Amino acid sequence: MIRTGALDVLPVRTAVPALERALDAHGAAVLCAPPGTGKTTLVPLVLAGLVGGAAGNGPVRKVIVAEPRRIAARAAARRMAWLLGEQVGGRVGFTVRGERTVGPDTVVEVVTTGVLLQRLQRDQELAGVDVVMLDECHERHLDADTVAAFLLDVRAALRPELRLLAASATTDAEGWARLLGDAPVVEAHGVSHPVETVWAPPAGPVRPPHGMRVDPALLTHVASVVRRALAERTGDVLCFLPGVGEITRVAGQLTGPLSDLGMEVLQVHGRAPAAVQDAVLAGSAGRRVVLATSVAESSLTVPGVRVVVDAGLAREPRTDHARGLSALTTVRVSQAASRQRAGRAGREAPGTVYRCWTEAEDTRLTRFPSPEIKVADLAAFALQAACWGDPSAGGLALLDPPPAGAMGAAREVLAAIGAVDGDGRATGRGVRMARLGLHPRLARALLDGAREVGARRAAEVVALLSEEPPRDYGDDLTAAWRAARAGGDGYAGRWRQEVRRLASGVDGARTGRGARDGAAGDSRHGGGSGRTGRGARDGARDGGHDGGSGHDSDDVVAGLVAALAFPERVARARGEGAFLMVSGTGAETAAGSRLRSAPWIAVAVADRPATAASARVRLAAVVDEDTARLAAGHLLSTADEVRWADGEVLARRVERLGAVELAVRPLKSPPPALVREALLDGLRREGLGLLRWTPHARELRQRLAFLHREVGGGWPDVSDEALLARTDEWLEPELSRARRRSDLARTEAGQALGRLLPWATGEAARLDELAPERYEVPSGSRIRLDYGGPQPVLAVKLQEMFGLAETPAVAGVPVLVHLLSPAGRPAAVTADLASFWREGYRSVRAELRGRYPRHPWPEDPSDAAPTRYTKARQNRG
Repeated sequence: MIRTGALDVLPVRTAVPALERALDAHGAAVLCAPPGTGKTTLVPLVLAGLVGGAAGNGPVRKVIVAEPRRIAARAAARRMAWLLGEQVGGRVGFTVRGERTVGPDTVVEVVTTGVLLQRLQRDQELAGVDVVMLDECHERHLDADTVAAFLLDVRAALRPELRLLAASATTDAEGWARLLGDAPVVEAHGVSHPVETVWAPPAGPVRPPHGMRVDPALLTHVASVVRRALAERTGDVLCFLPGVGEITRVAGQLTGPLSDLGMEVLQVHGRAPAAVQDAVLAGSAGRRVVLATSVAESSLTVPGVRVVVDAGLAREPRTDHARGLSALTTVRVSQAASRQRAGRAGREAPGTVYRCWTEAEDTRLTRFPSPEIKVADLAAFALQAACWGDPSAGGLALLDPPPAGAMGAAREVLAAIGAVDGDGRATGRGVRMARLGLHPRLARALLDGAREVGARRAAEVVALLSEEPPRDYGDDLTAAWRAARAGGDGYAGRWRQEVRRLASGVDGARTGRGARDGAAGDSRHGGGSGRTGRGARDGARDGGHDGGSGHDSDDVVAGLVAALAFPERVARARGEGAFLMVSGTGAETAAGSRLRSAPWIAVAVADRPATAASARVRLAAVVDEDTARLAAGHLLSTADEVRWADGEVLARRVERLGAVELAVRPLKSPPPALVREALLDGLRREGLGLLRWTPHARELRQRLAFLHREVGGGWPDVSDEALLARTDEWLEPELSRARRRSDLARTEAGQALGRLLPWATGEAARLDELAPERYEVPSGSRIRLDYGGPQPVLAVKLQEMFGLAETPAVAGVPVLVHLLSPAGRPAAVTADLASFWREGYRSVRAELRGRYPRHPWPEDPSDAAPTRYTKARQNRG
C-alpha cells in the first residue's frame, strides 16, 4: 500500500509539475534540490507513473536512476519500495556490482553509474528505457560525467525521445544546463532550519594529511569534539571523516564510553553491511553517533541528526604519472562540501555544526572539490571512450575536457596491454576488458593470469586488488589472500562475492557473452601499464579456462597476478627494506615486514608521503626475477651505454628492466661517437678545467674575453657556454681522439683556443696590439697586464710611474693602476693617474717615505724621473 502521507510531506513535490513540463517540452532538465527533499525517491516514482504528481498521473514509464555509490543505490531502492509498500525487486529494483534485485514488474531501477556505463556499451539504445536520471551529478564523478556524455550521444543519434534528468543537491547547475542543450533548471526548496557554526580547532599542533595518512592527534580531537557536542546539544550526532580507517579509529575511542551511557555508535561507508546501513537510515529512539564518509553529504539522509561534527577532510583520487602511482589521497574539504555537511544538521530542526578548523582557515578552502576527470587516472575512461568509438574523447560532451597529459598516459597504458590498436581504437581484447567492470590493468591481470594459474585463483587475487584489504590483513598480498579465505568479516564476504563475479566474468569474456549487468560495475581504480607473458603475448588468446597446473604456490600465484596488474611497480631489493621499481621510483617496506627480505616484489598499493623520497609499500607480493621479466617484458632492453659517470667515461653493455639493471658487462671498444659525446657531457658537468690550462692559456682566454667584450667584431666569446657550443671549431681533433679523462687532461687548451682567433679577417695579427700581454711603464719595465677583471689591471711600483701624467689605456679602455710600495705591497689604486698625483700622492708619500727612506719620494711626482732603484743606486747610475 502506497504511503501517501510520507510522499505528501516531501518538499520536492511542489517542483514536480514544473519538472514534468520541462521534460515534456525539452526532453531534458536539471533539478536542483537540497538533500532530504525527496528528489531521489519521489521524482523517479512520479516520472515512472507509479505515484501521482501535482500534474496528475501519467503513463507508466521505465526509469533508470544512476547513483554514484552502491550504498546510495541500495538505500534509494529500499526507500522507494517502502514508499510503495512493497519489497525491493517488485516495481522498484536495483543493480550494483555483484548484486541485482529486479523482477519482471520493475519499472524503476536504481543502478550505479558504473553499471549504467557497462549497459550503454552493450545496448547503446537503452531499449525500453524512457527516462534516465543522473543523481548527485554535482559530485562530478568520472563515471557520471562519462555516462552523461554517452547519453547525450544516444539522444542525438539514436533516441531523441529519451528523457534525461540531471539532479543536483547544489544550485550550481549552469554547466549541466548548458551541457543538456540549455535545458530548463527546476529548483525545489527544502525546509531549511538555521545551523549554528562552532569553530573547534585542535588546541595543539596537528600534522597536515599526506597520502592516506591522517594525524592520530586530529582523530583524538575529533572524538573529543563529538563528546563535547553530545554534552552541549541534543539529538543525534553525524560525524564526517575521510575514510573507513579513520572511522574505525574514532569509533574505537567512542564506543565503550558511549555504550555505557546507552548511546549507539554506527559506521556508514561503502563497505558497511546492508543491515548497518538500514539501521542508520531507520532512525532510533535513543541517541546515536553516526560516523560517516562523504557518502552522507548528499547521497543518504540520516534521520534524527541535530549536530554535525566535521573533521574537515575528504578523499580524492590522484595520479602521479611520473612515478606510476595512483591512489586516493586525503585533502582538505571544499567550501561547497562543508556547506553540504553542515546542512545535514538543519534538515529537521535547528542544529549545530562543529568544524574542527578555524574560521580563518575556512576562507582559504577551495570553493569546490576537483572534478575527477581533472585529477584521476584516465585509463578506464580512455578505454570506455575507445569502445564507444571516440578514442580521443574529443567528440564527447563533457563539462571539463580530459587533461592531454593524463589522456596520453592512459593511451600508453591501453596500448601496452593490447586494449587499443595503433590508432587508439579498441581491440577485441580491449572490449572484453571493458566488459569485466575492472580497471584495465586489473582486467589484463585477470585475463592473462587465468591462462597461467587458472580462472578461480586469478579471480581471487584480482578481487583483493580491486578493493584494498583492511590494514590488519597486513602488507603481504599472499597473507592477505589467506586471511580473506579464512575471514568472516564484512570484507571477506564482499571478496568472496567479487571472486564469483570475476571467475564467471573471465569465461564470459572468453566466449564473448560478457557478464550480466550485475556482474559489471564501477571500475575506478589505480592505473598502470604492461603486457607480456606466456598468457599475454597474444592479445586474442586471453582465455578464461582454468589454465596452469594448479600446483603453483600461493606466493607464485599472488606474485604473478600482481605483477601482471602492476608491471611498472615490479621492484628489486637494494638493501635495508628498500626497493627500486622498474618505473624508477624508490619504495620502502615497513619494519618487520616479510617483504623486506625478498629479492623482488610486485607492489600493488603504495603511496608517497609529502616529505619522503620513496614510496611507502602498503600491499605487495613476493616475486622472482623470472616473473618480473615475464610481467614487465615490454620494459626489457639491452643497450650499449657510454656516458660520463663519477668523473670518467663509463662504457658498458646493460640489460635493463625499466630502471632496474639486471646485468652489466664492460664494453672494450665503444663507438667513438658515443665516447666523444660522453667526454663532452663530462666537460659540461665538470667544466673546461678538465683540459690542460697553462698560465699562458688562461691569460690568452682572459685577453680574448676582454677583446670580445670591448672590441667585438670577430673576437670570439670564450665563456664556458660559448666554448662548449663550439667544440667542433676549437677542440678538434683532440676531442674525437680522446678516450678517457686523462686524454682531456693532456689537451693543451691555449693551443686549441688559438683556432678561434679571427684569422680570416687578419685581425688575429693585432692581438698583441689590441690586448698586449705586457705594458712598458716609464721606468722601462715591461709589466704583465691582468685581464681577469672588468678592466685591465697594471700592478706596478709607484716610483716606476713617475713622470706619467695620463692613465694608460688598452684598446681604448683605461687601465686600472695598482700602485705598489717598494716592497711590492698595495699602496693605492687609481684609474686617473693625473688626479692621483695631484691629490692622493701626498698622503701615500707621508705614510711611506719614513718606512722606505732609501727610495725617492719627490714632492712633484709628475715631473720626477721614473726609477726601479733606490736613491743610492740611482745616483750611482
